[in-house]
Amino acid sequence: MTQHPMSQIHPDAIIAPDVEIGPFVFIDKNVEIGAGTKIFSNVTILEGTRIGEKCRIFPGAVLGGIPQDLKFRGEDSLAIIGNNTTIRECVTVNRGTVAKGKTVVGSNCLLMAYAHVAHDCIVKDNVILANSTQLAGEVEIDEHAILGGGTLVHQFTKIGAHAMIQGGTKLAKDVPPYVMAAKEPNSYVGINSVGLKRRGYTNEQITQIQDIYRIIFQSKLNTTNAINKVLETISESAERALIVNFIKSSDRGIIKGFI
Repeated sequence: MTQHPMSQIHPDAIIAPDVEIGPFVFIDKNVEIGAGTKIFSNVTILEGTRIGEKCRIFPGAVLGGIPQDLKFRGEDSLAIIGNNTTIRECVTVNRGTVAKGKTVVGSNCLLMAYAHVAHDCIVKDNVILANSTQLAGEVEIDEHAILGGGTLVHQFTKIGAHAMIQGGTKLAKDVPPYVMAAKEPNSYVGINSVGLKRRGYTNEQITQIQDIYRIIFQSKLNTTNAINKVLETISESAERALIVNFIKSSDRGIIKGFI
């Protein structure tokens, strides 16, 4: 471990031998940090934080802070960061509460400056939260989603895999997989076809996803009838299953169609 002499590390913290720690870093007890991680100056890592391998934590970040939730009573909980994730300046990631016991940010994520991940959020792998994105408690974001700068996400909201959210958006409804969401109130504005092509989706897969969302958002059917029509008219596939299951399991309801 390379430790700057002006950093402060609790003797019970478990830190891999090749971790680099800059000046004015504070690392509390009950913290684990994986191999190859670099922690820049003025970072605060509090009790209950788990950081994976090859992460980069930039100045001013605070990880593992106690939840900003009145039901928190000091119970043991975790803030978990996966491997190869970058956390930029002044990002905050709070610990979990009794609700889930942990807040999770997956591997290969990018949390840009001033983003906030509240208690019990689950942010899966390869997610990008652009500058000043704010997640309220128990938000769930699936793989490869991208949230533009200044996005505000209401508690318990779910965002599907490969979704892309316009910067400055206020989200209070669930966003299904593969779609782009924008406008006010937040609405479907197409599928994230560019992102899907970059990730190896075929033209046939993308066309099927488009056909599904034409039924869901443009047929003027209610959600239940639209899902039934999708199941009746669209061939079975992994993409169809992901979309249908996401919408069926939505507690908050999904965003609107074209306005």
